[in-house]
Amino acid sequence: MVERTIVHIGLPKTATTYLQTIFWGNRDLLATRGLVIPGVERRDHLWASRTVREDPNHAKASAHQRGAWRRVLDDLRSRPGTGLVSHEFFAAASAEQARAMVEALPGQVEVVVTAREPLGLFAASWQESLKNGATAPMPDYGRTESDRSTDIWDWRTLDLRLVLERWGAAVPPERTHVLVLDPTAPRDDVWHRFVEILGVDASGVDLSGSFANSSMGVVEAEALRRVNMHLKGFRKAFDKGVYIRTYLADERLVPRRGARFWPEPDQVEDCRRRGELAVEAVRSGGHVVHGDLAHLLVPDELEERRSTLSVTDAEVADVLASLTATMLGDVRRLRRQRRGAAEQATEPGVREAAATLVRALRRGARRS
Repeated sequence: MVERTIVHIGLPKTATTYLQTIFWGNRDLLATRGLVIPGVERRDHLWASRTVREDPNHAKASAHQRGAWRRVLDDLRSRPGTGLVSHEFFAAASAEQARAMVEALPGQVEVVVTAREPLGLFAASWQESLKNGATAPMPDYGRTESDRSTDIWDWRTLDLRLVLERWGAAVPPERTHVLVLDPTAPRDDVWHRFVEILGVDASGVDLSGSFANSSMGVVEAEALRRVNMHLKGFRKAFDKGVYIRTYLADERLVPRRGARFWPEPDQVEDCRRRGELAVEAVRSGGHVVHGDLAHLLVPDELEERRSTLSVTDAEVADVLASLTATMLGDVRRLRRQRRGAAEQATEPGVREAAATLVRALRRGARRS
């Protein structure tokens, strides 16, 4: 059984994908140094979060997905060392759900919350919601604090103070680490500081497979939002992840490197207020702080950026016309590949190999 379990609960859009990619890409090496990353695949931690957060839709998932939380617990209970469970959706757990999770975990449980200033976080989270099929325009986004643990793209998970309040019911402040992202530091700074919390030797760890979860420009984001309004039958997580997030957003719209933007003025002020309240809560709460709390404050002066309301129909039409041309090229390439594979399959050697395989399978079926 692990002597210590670290639960990394986000916040979302605070280098969580970057860190998780490194951990899972170097899992075997880190295991030799006493770090237990439980489960059989990275998505086990996502699926485990759905069990912990009592997501009603999870009951409809496959038995493999529903069994993820059990696999995580079994691994942590059967191996020595330090355990690490990491997914940003744990940030949405209620106080009761957080307490139940901690009680189920072996060893001394500690929580790590990666955090950044709320304005950049807010803008990035709106884009992330679009990549997950959302349709709310920026002026309507983030106007509530949901009371449901299934709501991710909401101040419920983005407000550091609110997350610490709920998780404080499960883990005391002296075992709660607030890791503040430094916007001026090199990309790997958060990795090295996270590893210090773990107390694991990270020498020789390969960081080359990690990647940033990149953002779209303001016109591209608005174009995706309008596309989402017309999508039917893309409700499943797989469809959203593969087609909307990866193919459409990350591979087609992000590379355009469009203009950056800010939310509306009242939303900027709301972010400013939340940052100040978060710093006050951390300072008075006795949490273990890693970094400079000043980085959690929205700067007094902001660079000039566009508003989402400034995007014109003509700009959106231009992006969508370019996107259509790109997608036609994708379709043509895939058809050619498919035709080439079909032609190869008709070659005599391939036909004979396939026939041999079929005969072998039939003989095996008769013997069984």
